[in-house]
Amino acid sequence: MLLEVPSGAWADAVSRRLLLWLGPLLTAVGFTLWVLIPSYGAFALGFVLWGAGGALGSGALEALVYEELDRLGAADDYARVMGRARAAGLVAVMAAMGLAGPVLALGGYPLVGAASVLTCLLTAAVATRFPEHRSTVAGSGSRYGTLRAVRRPDRPVTAALLLVAAVGSVWGALDEYTPLLVRDTGVPDWAGPYLLLLIWAGATAGSLLAGPGERLGAAGFAGLLAGSALALAVGALARAPAGLVLVAVAFGGFQLASVLADARLQRRIDDSARATVTSIAGLGTELATVAVFGAYAAVGSRTGHGTAFAVFAVPYLLTAALVAGTGVVARRRRERS
Repeated sequence: MLLEVPSGAWADAVSRRLLLWLGPLLTAVGFTLWVLIPSYGAFALGFVLWGAGGALGSGALEALVYEELDRLGAADDYARVMGRARAAGLVAVMAAMGLAGPVLALGGYPLVGAASVLTCLLTAAVATRFPEHRSTVAGSGSRYGTLRAVRRPDRPVTAALLLVAAVGSVWGALDEYTPLLVRDTGVPDWAGPYLLLLIWAGATAGSLLAGPGERLGAAGFAGLLAGSALALAVGALARAPAGLVLVAVAFGGFQLASVLADARLQRRIDDSARATVTSIAGLGTELATVAVFGAYAAVGSRTGHGTAFAVFAVPYLLTAALVAGTGVVARRRRERS
């Protein structure tokens, strides 16, 4: 979190591509420490390096992709491209979950660690091939534009920042508790992973719908949030395996909404501060996620996981109402003008 915004400013001042290949290398060093020096200090440092690597890429990736698409006259494809990228990431996570057991059985923890380091190195290699045509000269004008955009963001940018955090934080925290939600349905342990795959298949499908989802206006976006919230609440309260189908639908809707919220933010940011402002959105999402963790601990320990999931559907209903109300006000202003 401490590195989130400074790394975004660095990406704006120097090079987005540079940070995208440096980040995975830091993560690779952390994983190497875990394998070679398995100790408390090594694991603590490894997590710091992993977090730092993630911070370097946060904001830089979105800024690079949007500006390169804009250079090609294809900025409208941003949501579709990022949706496909996130879907590919989710599929990779599911594949890794399935492969972890056989790899661990074949070569133990060292082989898992070696595979993780290799993945990071391949990621860095791919990042070096990303196109970047913007000027990377960190002049005083560029720095001033970045600072001004951060200190005095206009109202549409502020609203888009808050929307990104509101959409991404709650379900981003709830996904950590999905194994407990699955267990509470009473299924045998061997069936748990398959039901988790169902939930993440829903999130993957949501990412792939980002292209068509771009056509949603304020009312459609609000309806997406509200419908996903209701699906989450009903599915969680069912406390049955069949209810997890609705949870999967909800996660798909939230994933789609997260991609669309990011696309709306990118359309409102000045190019000179794009990575910085996107990093601020990432920081806000992370802080809100930590707050949800604390609130979930208080609610879940008293009510159970099904009820807790339903309770955390409420913030999405409130966000949907605000988005719908803002859309009505904006439409009336356009009609008057």
